[in-house]
Amino acid sequence: MGHTIAQAARRLLNWRSLRWKIAALVAMASCAVALAVGILVHQSTRERSMSLGEDRAYLDMQKAESDYRRTGDASAGYSGEIPAALLQQVRSTGRFSTWYDDRRPEVLWMWAAEPIDDQVLAVQTDMGTEMRNLRALDRHIVMASLAVLAVVVPLAALAAELPNRRLRRVARTARRIADGDLNARTMVGGRGGDEITEISAAVDSMADSLQDRLLSEQRFTADVAHELRTPLMGLVTSAELLPEGEVTELVRDRVRVLRALIEDLLEISRLDAGAEQADRTSVPLDQVVEESVRRTGLQVRLAVNGDPVADTDPRRLDRIVANLVANAHRHGRPPVEVTVDGTTIVVRDHGPGFPDELLAEGPQRFRTGAAERGRGHGLGLTIAAGQAQVIGAELTFGNAPDGGAIATLHLRDGIGSES
Repeated sequence: MGHTIAQAARRLLNWRSLRWKIAALVAMASCAVALAVGILVHQSTRERSMSLGEDRAYLDMQKAESDYRRTGDASAGYSGEIPAALLQQVRSTGRFSTWYDDRRPEVLWMWAAEPIDDQVLAVQTDMGTEMRNLRALDRHIVMASLAVLAVVVPLAALAAELPNRRLRRVARTARRIADGDLNARTMVGGRGGDEITEISAAVDSMADSLQDRLLSEQRFTADVAHELRTPLMGLVTSAELLPEGEVTELVRDRVRVLRALIEDLLEISRLDAGAEQADRTSVPLDQVVEESVRRTGLQVRLAVNGDPVADTDPRRLDRIVANLVANAHRHGRPPVEVTVDGTTIVVRDHGPGFPDELLAEGPQRFRTGAAERGRGHGLGLTIAAGQAQVIGAELTFGNAPDGGAIATLHLRDGIGSES
């Protein structure tokens, strides 16, 4: 339960997730819209404030002109000096002009000036209220935009969860197919024809095609092996009737190799078809492994720690150990060491090690990897891996740092180990 929660939390916090990319895209789009709307509203409001300020300045100018004609005082409508920019503008145009004074941000004015009787009559109108209202409007736009983002971004992340879940389902199905479960399907059902549905249908179609081809290959392998078995038995009988001699021994040896190959192919076809079932029983591992090594007739250093006991199929375990030992002698170099430690069996040689392809993809039939590993059909490790799957064990391959191939068989915990 805790592992599931931690895994879900890691998925949720993964910033590379499509969920957060969609949320970021929605946030960017929302910010762009808010910025555009804010700029338009700001500019529109500012222009309106300037227009209102100019209208007020014009009315003040009319009043100041009336007062001037009554009193003759041209400086009654303003305090301080008329801005030089405004004076220049009035003198150059010779008519009524306005000028916005923002030289002091804390005190804002709208100036109006008009030439009268060789003088310049000017007034100033306070614009502080309008500009404060504009800044308040800007703050409200920003706060409203942040509030909308705080709602929209989580909603976008939640909305992205549905396609994310469907994509994860497709990914899980693809991984199951890659691990060998060719019956896995995305089960898209009757959902709409969007891009994810197309991907799911393509994965299911690929799995169907792959399963058909693999079943065809398995049937072909089994049929060939069965068809060759009958003429092979006649060949074995004929070889035994040949007169003794060097040529006869060579023929018999090749017949034995061919017979072993066909038996391996038949065994692989049964493993592929899922027809093999484990017959479990409690067995002393040291005795089973020692007997398996002895029957191979090969030189092996056997080391056993304690008195290990396991619940497994002794016949299939014998097949696995024999194949691993034979592979170590055929493709590696002596000494070959077999170690039994609890329910773990390790077979190691001191040759060039397993090729990178085998470590990455596992054993493949009719492929032995690097040339320095020797020749063969690549069936021994394939059979060992298949039998390990039947008995519920885990067979892994690796290379020792100081050279040599290491095959490790982890048997499923049963009775366990006794010291």
